[in-house]
Amino acid sequence: MGRGAYPLRTGYFVPMHFCLVDTVLERAPGRIVTLKQVTAGEEYLQDHFPTFPILPGVMMVEALVQASRLLAEQEGLGRRLVLGSARGIKYGAMVRPGEALRVEAAVHGEPGSDGTVEFKASGTVIGPGGAATGKTAVSGRISLRPARLGEA
Repeated sequence: MGRGAYPLRTGYFVPMHFCLVDTVLERAPGRIVTLKQVTAGEEYLQDHFPTFPILPGVMMVEALVQASRLLAEQEGLGRRLVLGSARGIKYGAMVRPGEALRVEAAVHGEPGSDGTVEFKASGTVIGPGGAATGKTAVSGRISLRPARLGEA
């Protein structure tokens, strides 16, 4: 196994290697706004794409998930929540090094009987120097569910 690799086994919770929330800009009941500054030094930009680096779509979705998870903890809706589903994901503008992804997430409906929590989330591009561009980079519905630790 390579350096930093974790063995995969049932019930093992692997912490996220990439933090896609640099700052929490706003907290309100049922809502959170976060910011991820994208820098040229981001490890995943080396391959995506070598001559035209942009924030990968999967990392944009992970930014929505991480903001939603913070909101769930803020609202007392659960801890150790993992992605249950991502639906209606739409991509728009690209996010390049020097820009930022501003994520807004809001609780959508009541938690399910199994502890699943639904969120509506979107990410917009903030240009160099903090100027809002008004361009949506990603949007969709995120479902988080309790991690099933120790289940076979």
